[in-house]
Amino acid sequence: MFKLETLFMAFEALISNKFRTLLSMLGIIIGVSTVIGVVSIGAGAKAKIEEQFKNLSVTSIVVFPTRGSGSSRLSEEDLKTVLAESKFTNEGNARVSGSGSIAFGKEQTNATIMGVTENFFEISNLKIQTGETFTLLDNQNREKIIILGSTLAETLFETADNALGKTVKVNNRQFTVTGVLKENGSSTFGTSYDDTAYAPINTAQQNILGNNAQVQLVFLAREVDLMDLAQEEITAILRKAHRLRDNQEDDFRLRDPGSIVSSATETSDTLAFLLISVASMVLLVSGIGIMNVMFVTVAERTKEIGVLKAIGAKQKDILTQFLLESVMLSVTGGVLGIILGMSIIPLLKDYGAVQSLNGAILGFSFSVIVGIFFGFYPALKASKLDPVDALRSE
Repeated sequence: MFKLETLFMAFEALISNKFRTLLSMLGIIIGVSTVIGVVSIGAGAKAKIEEQFKNLSVTSIVVFPTRGSGSSRLSEEDLKTVLAESKFTNEGNARVSGSGSIAFGKEQTNATIMGVTENFFEISNLKIQTGETFTLLDNQNREKIIILGSTLAETLFETADNALGKTVKVNNRQFTVTGVLKENGSSTFGTSYDDTAYAPINTAQQNILGNNAQVQLVFLAREVDLMDLAQEEITAILRKAHRLRDNQEDDFRLRDPGSIVSSATETSDTLAFLLISVASMVLLVSGIGIMNVMFVTVAERTKEIGVLKAIGAKQKDILTQFLLESVMLSVTGGVLGIILGMSIIPLLKDYGAVQSLNGAILGFSFSVIVGIFFGFYPALKASKLDPVDALRSE
């Protein structure tokens, strides 16, 4: 019996009972499409994490306050103290953020407002499209000037060039636009650089966000190899500056891009693993369903098996035919699952899903494994039937 003939017979057996075949494939279709959806969302999450941290140097160390008010708050003085005493850092900036309304003429929108020191743009790798950034003098004099993200500028002025030199109202206070950033994407903590307005930090604290806005500090270690030493040093300097006793916990916390990315990626991977596990359970159940269907098929075709053996079919030929039926069942379900999974990815864009070949490969691999694993025993049982007993069966 030729392999091509075996394949043809397996295909013919499947299409002879279309309804049963479709029901058997349903679990595979759902399982594979779920795997694709989960992997696509996971790939989108990882891409978003990478996008958020692309503007931070690998030597960046971010310092957050851990308490809400009082002496525990970070400040520009902390920035100056660390830079003055630190041996392992060479640059740093301070920033505050909040939200507010920005208006030009009849156009008005809500946006993230950031107060930043003059070197914020350089440290964050943010490039100016038109105009110029702040100076130390602008910050000291609390100049009412503002830089717009690219999307924000387009919202208010249609083009970046139209924005330069114009006066906008930020929370009903007048500011002059001195620059517009190039497109930069998401920031480290999820907000968009492109939808943000930037003012000198002293100006923002006094005129926009208020003095209670929480300050964050960012330092650059001199070298990647000095990151651990720099973090220990910053911690010691800030504890001393905040007059914390030995038995008191830090009122700030330090994070570097690597640890934040690792933590976020680990969380994303854990969630993806759990969801893939659920999808795998669906595939497992569908595999059991395929095995039951194959047992029923073997029982229904016992006489046919006897005839095949009587005309010369060997045990391995029967095994191959029924195993092929199982694999074809699961593979067809896998292909349909891939088509369904790929077609629903655009519907999952709001959840960050992106097209991912890995999901299709993983889902298809699962379907093949399910077909082989759950189809082998029924096929083996069919191949071991005694031809005389098989021919006598009704």
